[in-house]
Amino acid sequence: MISQDSIQQILSRIDIVEIVGSFIKLKKRGANYLGLCPFHNEKTPSFTVSPSKEIYKCFGCGRSGNSIGFLMEAEKYSYVEALRWLAAKYNVEIEESETSPEYKQQQQVADSLYIINNFAQKYFSDALFASEEGQDIALSYLKERGFGEDIIHKFQLGYNAQSRDGFTKAALAAQYSLEYLQKSGLVNVRDGSAYDNYRGRIIFPIHNQSGKVLGFGARIIGKNDKTPKYINTPENEIYVKSKILYGSYFARQAIDKADECLLVEGYT
Repeated sequence: MISQDSIQQILSRIDIVEIVGSFIKLKKRGANYLGLCPFHNEKTPSFTVSPSKEIYKCFGCGRSGNSIGFLMEAEKYSYVEALRWLAAKYNVEIEESETSPEYKQQQQVADSLYIINNFAQKYFSDALFASEEGQDIALSYLKERGFGEDIIHKFQLGYNAQSRDGFTKAALAAQYSLEYLQKSGLVNVRDGSAYDNYRGRIIFPIHNQSGKVLGFGARIIGKNDKTPKYINTPENEIYVKSKILYGSYFARQAIDKADECLLVEGYT
């Protein structure tokens, strides 16, 4: 848990105008600042930020709160995630209060999985755009299906080559733990030999509400009756399938504004 001393340091450095202003355009009006509300559609500004009171208030939809509340609303952060975002922004070194060994172990595993998934996402994206196989097989397939490069980059789509262990070798060379690579679902081990789980597949990263990669969906290219069309990340410390909705990270602000969400099957 974040210590109270760290929380107080974070709170003492907060500038609500700076924080809200990084999300919406604000104009000074008297002692306050005014802008278009990020939480509902409006043409006339009704969203007010008071630097003296360190609060915001929308007189259109009624939402209000402080800087932490704004981040929780705008980015769908938890309270702790909002504090960590602020700590990173204001260069506050977070001290952790005493926690149980079990909790520390769980956090260590979770952090390791996030780091591995981030490495994997970049590896797969590079394989899609920078390799001959990725361009000829995967990128051409995506473009035939109507994917523009802007969408491919936005959703961080990637490709894993057909070779047996290209990603595995790269991950082990980067000194990532084989145990955690298996837990992430990216690598399998059979007869003492480690190999890629997502060979010859388009890769769809799955993001949490703060944009971190929790896991992946991997779609086979072409027809192959001997293997599933899709392979997904197994449940682990950060990926719980029933709590994840693919694409919600990118749609969160539009859902707030429209107060409506259309659910469809599949990644595309």
